[in-house]
Amino acid sequence: MKNLNMRWDDIKNTPRIELDALLMGISEYNILHSFDGYTPQQVNDMAKNQPDVRQNYAKYQERRRKYGLEETSKVKSFHELV
Repeated sequence: MKNLNMRWDDIKNTPRIELDALLMGISEYNILHSFDGYTPQQVNDMAKNQPDVRQNYAKYQERRRKYGLEETSKVKSFHELV
């Protein structure tokens, strides 16, 4: 709860369903921003020493596609739109 900046009294007065939603939200936020600033090549280099990095990066990319934060294909010309 430290990441949510909530005091103990606030936690006790908040319904459990809202606390669950806040924790899910902070978890999504942490996944969405866990590899910000890294290039795919840098992630590949990190994964050589720590294999679980590749799995975490896959979750990162999946969530970014889910929320539309990562473009899957880029349009190159007007004729491609038509």
